[in-house]
Amino acid sequence: MRMIKEVLRLYYSCGLSHKKISKALGCSHGSVAEYIHRAKAAGFTWPLPDELDDAQLERRLFPPIANVKTRPLPDFSYIHTELKKKGVTLVLLWSEYREEYPQGYSLSQFCELYGRFERNLGIVMRQEHKAGHKAFSDFAGKTIPIVINQQTGEARLAHLFVCTLGASNFTFADLYWDESVESWCNGHAGAFSYFDGCPEVIVPDNPKPVITKACPYEPDVNPSFAQMAAHYDVAVIPARVRKPKDKAKVEAAVGLATRWILAVLRHRTFFSLAEARVAVRELLDKLNDRPFKKISGSRRSLYVSIDKPALKALPIAPYEYSRVKNASVNIDYHIQYDKSFYSVPYQFRGEVVEVRATMSTIEIFRRGKRIASHPRSIGENKAITRVEHRPKSHQQYGEWPPERIIDCGRKIGPSTATLFAAIMASRKYPELGYRSCMGILRLAKKFSDSRLEAACNRALAIRGLSFTSVKSILNSNLDQRPLPEKPHQLSIVHTNIRGASAFALPNEEDRHADTSNNRHDEESETLRDGQGAGDATGTEGGT
Repeated sequence: MRMIKEVLRLYYSCGLSHKKISKALGCSHGSVAEYIHRAKAAGFTWPLPDELDDAQLERRLFPPIANVKTRPLPDFSYIHTELKKKGVTLVLLWSEYREEYPQGYSLSQFCELYGRFERNLGIVMRQEHKAGHKAFSDFAGKTIPIVINQQTGEARLAHLFVCTLGASNFTFADLYWDESVESWCNGHAGAFSYFDGCPEVIVPDNPKPVITKACPYEPDVNPSFAQMAAHYDVAVIPARVRKPKDKAKVEAAVGLATRWILAVLRHRTFFSLAEARVAVRELLDKLNDRPFKKISGSRRSLYVSIDKPALKALPIAPYEYSRVKNASVNIDYHIQYDKSFYSVPYQFRGEVVEVRATMSTIEIFRRGKRIASHPRSIGENKAITRVEHRPKSHQQYGEWPPERIIDCGRKIGPSTATLFAAIMASRKYPELGYRSCMGILRLAKKFSDSRLEAACNRALAIRGLSFTSVKSILNSNLDQRPLPEKPHQLSIVHTNIRGASAFALPNEEDRHADTSNNRHDEESETLRDGQGAGDATGTEGGT
């Protein structure tokens, strides 16, 4: 359904042809035509109604029809390769095709379709770019060192992102710490802001952060990058692997940026990324204002006269990078993202949902429909739960104190209560241990209370403070075996080893007695010193 929605958006909103849409999404031309035909038959346009979810859209576009007969298209790439082999002809390949697909194309149609495919092989053409149609992007190979610690001289490399418009060669360049998907998305957002408009198509390279599966027929675009493209309402048609001519515009722009920006800054020392960005922007403006050698004007003048009037307007809402990933809803109707837990309606437990995370918000979607939204957690191992996401029987459970969980375990036995206390004490927050404790309590339904108590006793002995450990003990019948005896600790007696008594603090009576003795000793010593001094004086006076 997400593919069909993207086809409808590119067709109605971006105005792309069937062929361009098939290249952008990696699907066949026939599939694109069929989706658009079905949408028109169902009376859909773009944007789709907000209340329409994926399930309803699928039922409207693909109503159940019996006995549908289709003719599969031959694999012309395979046919072209097989024809290079000695003795292989089109008639032989057609016969093999009809054996696999008896209702397939006839021989004349088979040869006609292959002839069309063959006529498009090996064609080299000069690309003529329409105004405001395409923007090409890539990272430069050279980097700029930025000193991040002035005392030690430690430096970090900054990467230069380059984006250029096809018709006017108007270029944008900016620095980022890395070449991650976040840098690619923010780079395009900065380029569109610099262009003061959006093109219809962006043609990036094939790095892993952008194209997760590089394929000339069905490239898989990173969901976060696709989210950025959908925000700006642009199509993504990546260049083919090892085909630099597909993005010759940005290859030339990268060379110019390397010579007129990075080479100029090679002797300067920067102490922050913001300082380096200011220097790059100054040289970028000079590059766009530099006059052409063979034609009149500059990149900026061509941009103002050709590209700018044809660019689409920027969206009203500013772009914010969002990371998109799939997550499974746990039995406690929470999903885990970035070491924190977020609740969803309990009806979706066990389902796989799509998580879109920004710096401030966590949005959770199921089949294109948002089912939950939370502010992003600042700390780790923190659970954010909305009361309305819980079933009525659980809405009271969320307010339970740890003592109530321990009391539930005490009904099974003292070892169970002790284990529950140890589980919650081992977690950063006691609530994070509720799930394990409730799971252990449910084991009493399958096993008896006495067995569960024995299993908890063994878990305490081996420090197995988890639901998994208790369940494993019960499944292995280890609770019915005696606990292993602790090994006898031999005491070591040696003149160089002092026992614990040497480090024990004296009690109050001993401290008072020691203090009195010390004071008596000091008075006696003082008296002896005074008598000695008096004797000396008397003797001296008598003399």
